[in-house]
Amino acid sequence: MRVASVAEVKAKLSTYLKEAEESGPVVVTRNGKAVAVILSPIDDNDLEQLLLVRSPRFHTLLTKSRESIRAGRAVSHEEFWNHVEATPERATRKPKAQQKKRQREKSNRRAHLPS
Repeated sequence: MRVASVAEVKAKLSTYLKEAEESGPVVVTRNGKAVAVILSPIDDNDLEQLLLVRSPRFHTLLTKSRESIRAGRAVSHEEFWNHVEATPERATRKPKAQQKKRQREKSNRRAHLPS
């Protein structure tokens, strides 16, 4: 593991990126304190794990899920997948704001029609 200052990394970023790929993480310091790490993910799964580990939103979701399980509000593996398969894909759903906008436009067109 290599340690380098922000100034060094800024001056030779490509070199440190290559080093992270070939030799492992590079710790970036500012005034002697670690402020970042440059590392090369092994594959897409590794990248996803790295990002989730540092995600406050994911940790909040995980904590809430664990609390639900402890409270007896869990669903079985089978029930979960049945629900997922029965739910239409989000891409085909219109967001509520978009639906309301279309309804207003439709109402406005009706209001401006001659009687």
